Amino acid sequence: MTVDLTTTAPAIPSFAGKIDTAIPAPITESGILKPRIEIANPAFTFQPTSRRVRGVVGETAVVDSRHHLLVWEPHNKLPDYSFPSAHVRTELLTPSAGPAEPTTHPYGRPRWPEVQWFDLTVGDRKIEHAAWKWSVPGLEDYITFHWLKGKVDKWFEEDELVFDAAELPFNHPRDPYARIDVVPSSRHVKVLDTAGNLLAESTNGLFLYETSLPPRIYLPKADVKFDNLEDVDLATTCPYKGRTGGYWSAKAVSTKPIAWSYGEPSLNVSKIKDRVAFFNEHVKIFVDGVEYVDSPKVWA
Repeated sequence: MTVDLTTTAPAIPSFAGKIDTAIPAPITESGILKPRIEIANPAFTFQPTSRRVRGVVGETAVVDSRHHLLVWEPHNKLPDYSFPSAHVRTELLTPSAGPAEPTTHPYGRPRWPEVQWFDLTVGDRKIEHAAWKWSVPGLEDYITFHWLKGKVDKWFEEDELVFDAAELPFNHPRDPYARIDVVPSSRHVKVLDTAGNLLAESTNGLFLYETSLPPRIYLPKADVKFDNLEDVDLATTCPYKGRTGGYWSAKAVSTKPIAWSYGEPSLNVSKIKDRVAFFNEHVKIFVDGVEYVDSPKVWA
């Protein structure tokens, strides 16, 4: 059964102006007006947090902290949790024999070269370069761990499992300055693949607006033409939205994923559960008959 989350359109006043006309970004050559964008700070920055965080290897909690830091490395937009030594099973840590290989993973840490590395030993299992300390004044007593497969097995925020290395290769802590809004809309949404085949059509969409990302429109599965889609063997996680429950490609175009659904969404976006969204970049989306663009288009 499809649940209609929208308000009946005639109940909301509107006017017949050109509301869907794309507008250019304002002129900014004067230097007085600049676009609002995320700028990674050139210095180390931090923010205290009292969210309970636990890191688990096997059945052993190696970290259990209620008071720690979110730390951003210079020029990095994503934070790491950094824990006071008193909240870490330091008796399980030993200095690494040498530095770790430089990471090429997009979420790999640390990027800062001056760190002290630690191996983690739990029972018969030794995890090399599992944790580090930044050689930065003020962070001498704080320890940071990887959120990558092959390091700490599971991470919990309060009682929510936010990373399970048995299922996913990586994750990262949530940035408290990132925001997501999910709002219902009765606007007519039509999705075509690049060959012109109909992929979805709905007046019961949920528009998801996320800081620094293009808007996404989540549609009921009943309004999606799965005959024109092909299942893709892919699973991902998002620190902000949860775990996916399916990916699809356009059957007539390519095997590249163009659509996805969250089977286990985070509580803050639970309304999108089992709905389907499409990459604006890889399909044509029309809203009320007009091709949908993020306007002004300043996110790209």
